[in-house]
Amino acid sequence: MSLMTVDELNDLMRREFPQSQTILEAISSKSSRVRIPVNLSHLRPGGTVSGPTMMSLADTAMYLALLGEIGPVLLAVTTNLNIHFVRKPEPERDLIGECSIFKLGKKLAVGEVKIFSEGIDDVVAHATCTYSIPER
Repeated sequence: MSLMTVDELNDLMRREFPQSQTILEAISSKSSRVRIPVNLSHLRPGGTVSGPTMMSLADTAMYLALLGEIGPVLLAVTTNLNIHFVRKPEPERDLIGECSIFKLGKKLAVGEVKIFSEGIDDVVAHATCTYSIPER
């Protein structure tokens, strides 16, 4: 059970991170599902979705999964993000990120994010993320 709802987290993102194009679709125990509607601004030469777009999706998926567990602790920050670009995403399809937190402590949270092109089962990128949780 999450402390925050999808609507609450999407409202928080619009208010605190108005530049973000990431949309939270689902939140549950230690997990989230997010989407970036891909457009021309996300593409790099060669017609593929850029690495920074996928990294942003992974980071935001982890942030929202974490806030779903600990509440609106806005000063939780990324301390590490590793990403493997596995295959070229489809430029005409939205990117989907599915996050799962596998360690949630008092000061650190660690999770993974699998990124897909919408409607395709093959992973296009895989990220691991660590977040520092400030004292509350």
